[in-house]
Amino acid sequence: MTRTIRLPWTLPLDRLAIGLSGLCVVHCIGTSVALALMSAAGGLLNPLIHEVGLTLAISLGAIALGKGALEHGYMAPAVVGSLGLGMMAGALHLPHDGSGGSEAVWTVIGVGILAFGHDLNYRATH
Repeated sequence: MTRTIRLPWTLPLDRLAIGLSGLCVVHCIGTSVALALMSAAGGLLNPLIHEVGLTLAISLGAIALGKGALEHGYMAPAVVGSLGLGMMAGALHLPHDGSGGSEAVWTVIGVGILAFGHDLNYRATH
């Protein structure tokens, strides 16, 4: 039988990461709507916002999903979350001009997959 290690501070990190994923989706959709309504969205398109967000997502993902894997022994949540992070990182290299919208679409897909990984992690812990 597998020994279970309980790390109580991991659980809020998954919830925080899912909340951060939701904020990312709101940002992506909000930027697309703003671009449709205005010719320039100002600070919403600043690449630094995307870089800081990705860095925060990678940090939370590594801590929460890594500790979850140690706690419950399942790698699937970490693998799913890593796929989402990879898609988000790849989307960061697409044009941010809003002309094609592919950057926002791939980011939202990656965020959804990452949030699903955190949800799997949370469920495996319970």
